[in-house]
Amino acid sequence: MSAQAGKIRLLPELLVSQIAAGEVVERPASVLKELLENSLDAGARNVTVSLDEGGIRRLQVEDDGEGIAADDLPLALARHATSKIASLEDLEGVATMGFRGEALASIASVSRLSIATRRNGAAHGSALRCEGAEHGGIEPAARAPGTTVTVADLYFNTPARRKFLRTEATEFGNCDEVFCRVALARPDIAFTLKHNGRVSRLLRAQSPAERVAALMGDAFSAASVPVDAPAAGLRLSGLAGTPQAATARADSQYFFVNGRFVRDRLLAHAAREAYAELLHGERAPAYVLFLQLDPRGVDVNVHPAKTEVRFRDSRAVHQFVLHALKRALAPSAAQAPVSYAAFSGDRLVQQGSLGLAQPAAAYQAFLSSVPREESVGQQSQHPLGYALAQLHGVYILAQNEAGLVLVDMHAAHERIVMEKLKKNLDAGAVQRQTLLVPAVLRAEALEVATAEENREPLETLGLEVSASGPNELSVRAAPALLAGGDVAALTRDLLREMREFGASQVLSSRQNELLATMACHAAVRANRTLSIAEMNALLREMEETERSGSCNHGRPTWYQLTLADLDKLFLRGR
Repeated sequence: MSAQAGKIRLLPELLVSQIAAGEVVERPASVLKELLENSLDAGARNVTVSLDEGGIRRLQVEDDGEGIAADDLPLALARHATSKIASLEDLEGVATMGFRGEALASIASVSRLSIATRRNGAAHGSALRCEGAEHGGIEPAARAPGTTVTVADLYFNTPARRKFLRTEATEFGNCDEVFCRVALARPDIAFTLKHNGRVSRLLRAQSPAERVAALMGDAFSAASVPVDAPAAGLRLSGLAGTPQAATARADSQYFFVNGRFVRDRLLAHAAREAYAELLHGERAPAYVLFLQLDPRGVDVNVHPAKTEVRFRDSRAVHQFVLHALKRALAPSAAQAPVSYAAFSGDRLVQQGSLGLAQPAAAYQAFLSSVPREESVGQQSQHPLGYALAQLHGVYILAQNEAGLVLVDMHAAHERIVMEKLKKNLDAGAVQRQTLLVPAVLRAEALEVATAEENREPLETLGLEVSASGPNELSVRAAPALLAGGDVAALTRDLLREMREFGASQVLSSRQNELLATMACHAAVRANRTLSIAEMNALLREMEETERSGSCNHGRPTWYQLTLADLDKLFLRGR
């Protein structure tokens, strides 16, 4: 210990504020977040953000909220002074974005800050300027009702902190991300973002769906499903991206609790579990989700930045979010709207022969076997319609009420088989079938040992495997759904999984990967010619199967090409 360690002293107020600023004011984006939250709490309907040099040189937020009374301006810059709470009861049920009463004081301690404001009904506005510890007096100001806060030269008086700021482009990117989060949470408010004098984003007040499309893109909106699940004082709403909206990084995940953007491990885990049966590998889901609950059921006073929360009944919240999201993501094709897998017709512009697998006579005999009133007038009963033909032994072409449906038959069958296997496993064991002729495969000594050590787990999965020699395994029974597939290859894959991860982990945390592997071996292969009856049977199974819009690897299983898309391809109506 140093010689001075025993001398306890009160720190100067400016130093206290600068220490607090280290927690609250990490970079320009942190400042922007605090100022935007103040605008929301003030009831603003229009908010304009102006940045210079990524917000490092100047950051300004202007709103048309209720404004600040002239006499309250000095208090607005005092630490732990706020109009939003007055008691512990208020804190425990806080519904405003801000409540700690330290953001403006912390920001002012490390910048040159000015506030110009006018209350609704006031004859004129007022302004206050400060530079670090130096506060000026209240001055008259001409402005409309609302508040403008300008923060210039961030960290001008703490050069060591300023050195940690990144490039202008990086700091602007961080500010843009904060702007988007706030704008997503409040689509009823108009927002404008300017950088170096140029308008970067211009958002009018709009519906939640329009705001999501404006900020996340039309592609995300088209590849997402709506979520709206109320239950026992909780409600989850928003848009959940299908596997087609997944990204390589987890940078399109937005979770809001009572309108506040949060990074919460519990919620992130619930979402990850909900997507476990749809996404495998490194793909990250995309979503914009809003959780609403009684403010007394969540503690937002966990961290000064207010991006972390603590739920009073965390298990109940986790289970609610998990199951609500799983239900939204698991519609069968019969329940899914056409837009679930719709896309623009101009992506399919091709020339040349279609190479139909079924000759004209074959699908004319389709048409004769299905009653005409059903094939035309009652197609709405079957969202995927009726098969017309096969394309190169890979795709099924079907006609439904909306137009043309394209189905990847292997991907679709993979999903159907996986869902059946999962139901089998949930019931206790996969149904198996004794093979008339055992499948024999050459095996290394380690594979033989793995099979002997994991006989029971393999039987749970429907496989009866035993050693028939020092370097040979015999498979005498296989899962009923897979008995017609490559049983030897399936056995090798399962043994490799068990050797690498252990049987208990394969049957628990890696169950979805395991079932996906099994389903892939059983699914109908490409280049196999199917009859019209077989294709229709596959379409009907898709309509009854959960999560049939994507295969086990997250790829789409079907697309809708509407009549309007076809008209566009052939320039009809022009």
